[in-house]
Amino acid sequence: MNILIIGSGGREHTFAWKLAQSPQATRIFVCPGNAGTAQIAQNLPGSVTDFDQIKQYVLEHQIDLVVVGPEEPLVRGIVDFFQADSLLQSVRIIGPTAMGAQLEGSKDFSKAFMQRHGVPTAASATFSAQELSLGLDYLAQNPGPYVLKADGLAAGKGVIITEELEEAQAQLTAMLQDRKFGSASDKVLIEQFLSGIELSVFVLTDGQDYVILPEAKDYKRIGEGDTGLNTGGMGAVSPVPFADEAFMRCVEEEVVKPTIQGLQLENIPYCGFIFIGLMNDHGKPYVIEYNVRMGDPETEVVLPRMQTDLVELLVAAADQRLSEVKIEVLPQTALTTVVVAGGYPETYEKGDLIVFPETKQDTLVFHAGTTQEDHNVVTHGGRVLALTGIGINLEEARQKSQALAQAISYRGKYFRRDIGLDLLTH
Repeated sequence: MNILIIGSGGREHTFAWKLAQSPQATRIFVCPGNAGTAQIAQNLPGSVTDFDQIKQYVLEHQIDLVVVGPEEPLVRGIVDFFQADSLLQSVRIIGPTAMGAQLEGSKDFSKAFMQRHGVPTAASATFSAQELSLGLDYLAQNPGPYVLKADGLAAGKGVIITEELEEAQAQLTAMLQDRKFGSASDKVLIEQFLSGIELSVFVLTDGQDYVILPEAKDYKRIGEGDTGLNTGGMGAVSPVPFADEAFMRCVEEEVVKPTIQGLQLENIPYCGFIFIGLMNDHGKPYVIEYNVRMGDPETEVVLPRMQTDLVELLVAAADQRLSEVKIEVLPQTALTTVVVAGGYPETYEKGDLIVFPETKQDTLVFHAGTTQEDHNVVTHGGRVLALTGIGINLEEARQKSQALAQAISYRGKYFRRDIGLDLLTH
């Protein structure tokens, strides 16, 4: 079976690594890929939103299965493009249609969907630029902390959390009036602040049945102790110690089942991943957000714990046979530390030579923002590498991941040294 993965980050490298382990995988291609995917697959140049180019690759390389990594091509309708093309209709593709992708593409849509189907979530209100004064009044009438979310896609950076009313009002003005996040903040969701511990639950559905993958916790802020600017993710851990059997049963009954049933009731066809961002508030799950793909860097700890053949799992989803497949998960802990370019998530340099140490047992190097130049691997993005350690417990996995992060070398390297520390007390 020939497989095409769309995307270029650590998530896509992890998919390529896992899919390559399947005896059903003949050849794997990644568009556009990175220096890591080039070691185990064939990279194909191009943009993740150039659907015509992707079509040519699918036909040229006789692709049987397409796995869409990032959200943008899904929101823009890549699945709809395949379904409307007679030459592509028989190709299996993992991802929702544009209608389903609104769960991530519009915070306003996803919040209304949760409310319609009784999915527990924070109270909220949405405002446009024309309603700025109403939004400012709404903030003034509610206690902090204040959570402001750009309605559209903002590369994981469209969320502002502040305890100060004046700052919240200034940020709302910047988002709506000054277009801080471009068209993504044409509308802004103001949401009740939830206290608790965050985690992510991942579901694969064929539209009728579903399987729940290993859960994970990620670390979004650039600074240790969860301080500073939001990033695309500085690390992740799986399993999550506080997500015990009782809590996960509650998640399935109160969140997963109503979500899948809601899609069916609204006639939204959905074959793909649903990433459910949750807040554990005193043992009760509240949904912070939906994503319509696997998370990054969570994929780098979720897939290494899965024993199930990933090709078999994805084909079953595409063929609406997901009820026939059982998920098998390793009991070990996986922890990934993301090393980033100096200055990230603001201005950073590219093109710095990366020097890799010899990897040790139970450590994995997943490339994110890398490329090849003159047979060398150099930095090519803000998040450069995701370094996963696997251990019998959290501390062992942490030590392996952090030691590898320390040993990797390039100019301006930065990583958080506290990934997973907050969970050691659970």
